[in-house]
Amino acid sequence: MTEIKVDYTLDAKGMACPMPIVKTKKEIDKIEPGQVLLVEATDPGSKADMKAWASRGGHQYLGTEEDGDVLKHYIRRASEEESSEETSFDNKTDNEGLKSKLNQDGVTVVDVRESAEYAFGHIPQAKSIPLGELESRLDEINKEDEIYVVCRTGNRSDLAAQLLHEKGYTNVTNVVPGMSEWDGEIEGK
Repeated sequence: MTEIKVDYTLDAKGMACPMPIVKTKKEIDKIEPGQVLLVEATDPGSKADMKAWASRGGHQYLGTEEDGDVLKHYIRRASEEESSEETSFDNKTDNEGLKSKLNQDGVTVVDVRESAEYAFGHIPQAKSIPLGELESRLDEINKEDEIYVVCRTGNRSDLAAQLLHEKGYTNVTNVVPGMSEWDGEIEGK
């Protein structure tokens, strides 16, 4: 199982609606875009509340784990750049194009989302290398392979594809729109 890396934890246990959301709103403003906030709550209504609040606020609701009476909500703060539709790496494909390449020899799928995003759902054969770790983990990617880079919307994967190309990887493709609209097989929580 993939370890879920969180940057901050908010204790909202014992609080009733709307207090977990009120505290989450304050806490999310303290963290940087791309970071993951773990909200621990005991209010059963917080599961639906967190998901709705995150999507309205432009943040990414990753999922919830139940640990006894505690609901562990994972929310990733999104950046403004991520929500833009602009990508600049020339070689790209859509999700259908990637699906047609899965399970072929010499094809590597690199998922550059954060570990928490990956843990809550990823393409089964995808290798998890968060964008911030990519440069230091290049040795994990075979330069001879066809490399398909995926993230949530195609923006982080665009940056990753550019980096790989700059480092001498010649057969790199950015997958747009990526996991936000992926309807193929998924592994994870």
